[in-house]
Amino acid sequence: MSTKILFGFHAVTVRLKTAPESIVEIHVDTTRRDARMRQFVERAEGLGAKLVDSDDARLTGLAGSPRHQGVVARVQPMKARHSLDEVLDEVEGPPLLLVLDGVTDPHNLGACLRVADGAGAHAVVAPKDHAVGLNATVAKVASGAAETVPYLMVTNLARTLNELKERDIRIVGFSDDAERTLYDVDFTQPVALVLGAEGPGMRQLTRKTCDELVRIPMQGAVESLNVSVAAGVCLYEALRQRLK
Repeated sequence: MSTKILFGFHAVTVRLKTAPESIVEIHVDTTRRDARMRQFVERAEGLGAKLVDSDDARLTGLAGSPRHQGVVARVQPMKARHSLDEVLDEVEGPPLLLVLDGVTDPHNLGACLRVADGAGAHAVVAPKDHAVGLNATVAKVASGAAETVPYLMVTNLARTLNELKERDIRIVGFSDDAERTLYDVDFTQPVALVLGAEGPGMRQLTRKTCDELVRIPMQGAVESLNVSVAAGVCLYEALRQRLK
């Protein structure tokens, strides 16, 4: 079976927590002896993980990045849910989805997955074209959320949104020129929140497919937020309403 790479304390710790049996080996920096590394090694050993002493050059080579924090794991891929239908069939209560139209920066995607996990979103959906896939950088930035939140890339985003409508899921798009704000919307109902890439925003067909458009009110000089920050604002407003 092919393996994948996870790096950084958060990403590897979440895999240790959720599926330790899927870890083939963990490479650790032999020069790090701080408390965080000691605690990590103790936890990994307690769960029976195979530890391999490595130096910085080898860790950087494995991770493809110098930002590995001294921890790089080779793991077996988790069983993926291959369709949005599979995910939605398992949801209890009103679904909450985040749809990203044209996000190509792995750091933005990782941050979006992290906030989606924190807010309890059931999945993140993106088109197969003009969007970044899951990679080691996404997993590092997501701090483990790439392991817990289904990230589903679909062939035709507009068709997928229409299929969500057939499930009575409301499609709410975010646009700077919308009249209403997100605080005017009932997010306790089944909903998919659609955000476009920074700059161009949503594609025209995606915009037309939305049931309604709303905006995040901006009080200062800047006109818009980073897409991952916007995702956090939107998802946590939905969570706030649902917690009430």
